[in-house]
Amino acid sequence: MLNTVVVPAIDLNADLAEGATLSTGDLGVLDAVTSVSLACGFHAGSRAVMRATAEAALIRGVVVGAHVSYRDRQDFGRRAMEVERARLVADIVEQCAVLTEEVAEVGGFVEFVKPHGALYNRMATDPDVAASVVEGVLSAGLPVLVAQPGTVVTETAAAHDLRIVPEGFPDRGYRADGRLADRGEPGALIDNPIETARRAVSMVERCGVEAVDGTWVRLGAETLCIHGDAPGAAETARRVRSALQVAGIALRPFNR
Repeated sequence: MLNTVVVPAIDLNADLAEGATLSTGDLGVLDAVTSVSLACGFHAGSRAVMRATAEAALIRGVVVGAHVSYRDRQDFGRRAMEVERARLVADIVEQCAVLTEEVAEVGGFVEFVKPHGALYNRMATDPDVAASVVEGVLSAGLPVLVAQPGTVVTETAAAHDLRIVPEGFPDRGYRADGRLADRGEPGALIDNPIETARRAVSMVERCGVEAVDGTWVRLGAETLCIHGDAPGAAETARRVRSALQVAGIALRPFNR
């Protein structure tokens, strides 16, 4: 009887379609990742850049998801907003519908939802926002929500049979409680591609990473995110992909 060797695998994702056009840097990111969440116009992007980015993703076999947010182009979706539940649900459904139309035009479809910025952070701690996000995703007819593990939204999603894909951020610093450090905190942004790559491998091989205070944070991520709007994102994504492959870790979309 032959021994079966189980090869560890991870999805590598990025957030794109947040600029005025599809840039060379965006294409470099797409060359490295296995899934991508596209801005749906509320915090950044446009129908034209959604379609162009989706087409480039599909050519590369990269899975497409919706990067929904608060209606906040002024602050790039990073300002926490008070939005009544019905309005937030409708906003999520609208964004998913717009992206679905544009992706369909290039022969693809939207497979998951990943909220952006302040909405992503709020659904992790606020039960009302978490419930709104889950209702919006289900109302949009999409089967998967990408979120931080061990947060309020993961419990809400489980209660409604919505699949959660737990996410890790090798290019962001963590607090000891497993939450992302605020962008203004020391160590919150990891801007060294080599260090980001090292942390990515740790998140897969050791299921965790060092927090900003040096303590250990356990994650159990199924997908790792590279922020597409960060300086040098393409180089970071390339180094992360290479480091994972050198470590014997397979890269494939989480739903494949």
